[in-house]
Amino acid sequence: MRTYTPKASEIQRDWHVIDAEGMVLGRLATEVASLLRGKHKPTYTPHLDTGDHVIVVNADKIVLTSNKGERQMVHRHSGYPGGLRTQTYGNLMANKPEEAVRRAVRGMLPKNRLGRQMIRKLKVYAGPNHPHAAQSPQSLELARAKARS
Repeated sequence: MRTYTPKASEIQRDWHVIDAEGMVLGRLATEVASLLRGKHKPTYTPHLDTGDHVIVVNADKIVLTSNKGERQMVHRHSGYPGGLRTQTYGNLMANKPEEAVRRAVRGMLPKNRLGRQMIRKLKVYAGPNHPHAAQSPQSLELARAKARS
């Protein structure tokens, strides 16, 4: 028996629009990372990008549990000596909610070229509107049900 590996021409990419209103950040990020990697597909291959495009709307209405907004810190470094910048997750959610979601999802993807290729298929918007007109809204529950069948 031979192992099946999909060719680039055989990979079909769907679009998923996920409404993040009232969802917990980490739980949303795991589902989005799974869709970006393609783990919900029978043709999943760890060394290929077989995942779908994901649009997350209402990122400003995401919930953080157990006081993480004030307790957990977000770090970024400019690359220069003394260039470490630190802020709380609550502050990041108030100023750039899209960046908070993107950071959480990126941490769950591979740390190599493949992960950088996958994160490009993620689009995050703070409000309910997005410019991708061809994609219809789809809730996370519908995406899960579609993945199971």
